[in-house]
Amino acid sequence: MRWYVSIGAVLVAGMLAGGDVAGVAAPGPGGQNGPRLAAKEASVDVELVLAVDVSYSMDMDELALQREGYAQAIISKEFLQALKNGPNGKIAVTYFEWAAATDQKLIIPWRLIDGPESADAVSAEIMRTPIRRASRTSISGAINFAMPLFEENHYRGLRRVIDISGDGPNNNGMPVTLARDAALEKGIIINGLPIMAKEPSYSTMDIDNLDYYFEDCVIGGPGSFVVTIKDRDKFKEAIRTKLVMEVAGRTPEDRVVPAAAQAREPRVNCMIGEKIWQDRWGR
Repeated sequence: MRWYVSIGAVLVAGMLAGGDVAGVAAPGPGGQNGPRLAAKEASVDVELVLAVDVSYSMDMDELALQREGYAQAIISKEFLQALKNGPNGKIAVTYFEWAAATDQKLIIPWRLIDGPESADAVSAEIMRTPIRRASRTSISGAINFAMPLFEENHYRGLRRVIDISGDGPNNNGMPVTLARDAALEKGIIINGLPIMAKEPSYSTMDIDNLDYYFEDCVIGGPGSFVVTIKDRDKFKEAIRTKLVMEVAGRTPEDRVVPAAAQAREPRVNCMIGEKIWQDRWGR
């Protein structure tokens, strides 16, 4: 089952999570019972990868709002309440920025957030890194970069989630649906934050109905959802809403929903970004 969410509709979601997250743990890496399964203190409610678009189609104001939005969301009272209400009262989070298929920069390695003090530290760490921009948009590259990160930490989460923000379709690297399906096969949930705060422009390769594209081509897994930003003034609120939902999320008993079982016919061509690039540049 997927959830499609409007901004502001679920800011109370953090109040709903008190003990309701399913107690099914993510599988250990490669069938090995290494440090992920050894330490009781490593149990967390969610292993959360924040994958943040820094492609040139994002203007500097959007990049600044995006960065501030994540930093402020992590220390918000709604987020901290959702954290407190979880079965373990803690999450593991890592944050990276992405553009082309070979361009991902890890900003925050895995960090444990278990209360206001650790949340403040992660928030400050996010804000210390200079803002950058880069060429091309590879959502598939972001997903492929994110998947191994789960195997490299020592946490054991009830859920594994990749949280992808972006303002355009995949136009570089492998087709996004192939990367999505590979993540779903590993029991990873993908949620999305499509950014539609400005009018679509041919020069930046934007598309209409980016929210449909994210819903039909990017997100997946039990309880996956999108929160769409259509108003620049709602940027930070949308990020806070999404993070609260991810911390307070309820996971169905079936961790993996095969992509074929999920899908209806996509409302947007999942190769539209590649087509636009081909039409424009001939390569």
